[in-house]
Amino acid sequence: MRILMCQILLAGVLVLGQAEGQSDKSSGETEMTRTWTPELQPLVNPKLPTLFLIGNSTVRTGSKGNGENGQWGWGAPIGGFFDRGRINVLNRAWGGTSSRTFQTQGFWEKVGADLKPGDFVMMQFGHNDGSPINDTQRARGTIKGVGDETQEIDNLLTGKHEIVHSYGWYIRKLVGEAKAKGATAIVCSPIPRDNWRDGKVVRASNDYGKWAGEVAQASGAFFLDLNAIIADHYDKLGEEHVSATCFGPKDHTHTVAAGAKFNAQCVVEGLKGINQCPLAGYLLKDSRDREPAR
Repeated sequence: MRILMCQILLAGVLVLGQAEGQSDKSSGETEMTRTWTPELQPLVNPKLPTLFLIGNSTVRTGSKGNGENGQWGWGAPIGGFFDRGRINVLNRAWGGTSSRTFQTQGFWEKVGADLKPGDFVMMQFGHNDGSPINDTQRARGTIKGVGDETQEIDNLLTGKHEIVHSYGWYIRKLVGEAKAKGATAIVCSPIPRDNWRDGKVVRASNDYGKWAGEVAQASGAFFLDLNAIIADHYDKLGEEHVSATCFGPKDHTHTVAAGAKFNAQCVVEGLKGINQCPLAGYLLKDSRDREPAR
């Protein structure tokens, strides 16, 4: 019922495909699970360029991105909007990471090992960067802004001495290293949370969304203002509808399957609006209507 409602509400904003999320009584799986499970996506063709998605749980929940607890990141359905005969799409995001810990915990190193000229790296960080810089829980925060200031810590979680930089510094590092490998970097502002004020969704236009745009411009990366695109649509739909259909109960950050697909369609909308972005050339002509690839 939740997903059906979302389809009705979003029809006037972005065209959705056929009804989703119907249960398979024989297996206990849902259509979304069968469609979006990463292991069921086409194998990587080394002769093709690859789009690597990196980010936090809003791109890929947990370590599997398989809809655990009803949570889906937009990196799950996004592959279905691309011509998979011309480009690989790999979701390498990792739930719980920030722009800092995605690198310090080795996730970026693994992506970098596979990067080749002609590839693409689309990144979206910010939701976890506002966490504490040093604690015994996650120790994943970054210094606010895009400056070069640093903070030296003895990491309470890892036990290692660490120099912590700003959000902008870590994004610049990702962009620079991607470009050094011959890849095209695309920086996304973080998706909006299900937080509202005076009937409007709270935007990131004064913090992480703004900083993501500043870094992209300064470092020569493409910028996709995903926060603004989604927020514009959310405002039209209204708080009650968005909260009830696109997010999980009592969860203001993670989307359900329909919300993830909606956000993926917003990524497509954004790509089509970026001047001379080569990644847009790999989108299916009917990508706005197409269901995620099986």
